[in-house]
Amino acid sequence: MAAMTAVARRTALVLGASGGIGGAVARALRDAGWTVRALKRGLASESEHRDGLHWLRGDALVADDVQRAAQGCSVIVHAVNPPGYRRWSELVLPMLDNTIAAAKARGATVVLPGTVYNFGPDAMPHPTEDSPQRPVTRKGAIRVEMERRLQEGAERGDFRAVILRAGDFFGPGAANSWFSQGLVTPGKPVTRIQQAGTDGVGHQWAYLPDVATAMAALIERCDRLPAFARFHFAGHWDADGRQMAEAIRRIVQRRTGVQARITRFPWWAVRLAQPVVPLFREVAEMRYLWREPLRMGEARLTAELADIGGVPHTPLDVAIERTLESLGCLPAAQASATFNRSSAAAGVRSGHPA
Repeated sequence: MAAMTAVARRTALVLGASGGIGGAVARALRDAGWTVRALKRGLASESEHRDGLHWLRGDALVADDVQRAAQGCSVIVHAVNPPGYRRWSELVLPMLDNTIAAAKARGATVVLPGTVYNFGPDAMPHPTEDSPQRPVTRKGAIRVEMERRLQEGAERGDFRAVILRAGDFFGPGAANSWFSQGLVTPGKPVTRIQQAGTDGVGHQWAYLPDVATAMAALIERCDRLPAFARFHFAGHWDADGRQMAEAIRRIVQRRTGVQARITRFPWWAVRLAQPVVPLFREVAEMRYLWREPLRMGEARLTAELADIGGVPHTPLDVAIERTLESLGCLPAAQASATFNRSSAAAGVRSGHPA
């Protein structure tokens, strides 16, 4: 295989750059000086430069589109989901196979944002990166198969692979998340907060910009990682299942004077609607993650990123305030001043912008 040029070594293709984690990673790499390409269905022209990214017209479901976009890339970030999050069982693995084929052709590294769906109750409460994966949901089974295909190819020497697993996303850009679809209503003032979990049962959350910064840091050093590397991102641990809701209420009251009510998420409505609403069937399957605690530690990630100050971690109140502003639930405020005060109080680790 021909030696990769210096430009190619810092050129990445991000599949799913229009979405939450894909967009956040694309921007993090851009800000770190990478050339970033992104596929987008329905682009008016063959390509365009926007927001510091090189957008190409194409579809992750079309193998030739992925191969063409990946030319000259050393990294492919696979953060893409089926259009409208539909037909997971039919489309997710073919999309990954297109990425794998492109990575194999170029000796590139595949980077996958992972989830906790891989783990079933037998791995709780503290799964490690190498814990057995025995999921109890259909989406979890697909996630296990995705990781298996990446591990098989990496161990065969076809390409390298890096996986960073995290809890439930929240933050600017995390539109399809429990925070934005379950706890609050986007575009409306917060008068009610729905608590999905059971009192006393912890839940793991991941602030999207922090995850993206950590992923970009791993990408910067992927050549020195094992051919197949898995990491866990700890994020924010809601120890009793109420801390996230209480923090939202606290921030809303401070900013608006309104004391929002905390109510129970209507799981009964999900049960009733799941026979006719496919999305609700998947939501119902994931309820076990709200009934039992699952907390991933990040010792491996901390050790890997120790030379740059550790794992990025934005204080919870700052992260929630920025999330609520991005959702239109709070008016835009002097976020930088708020961040500086909160960061000083909480001791944000140096070297990692939130």
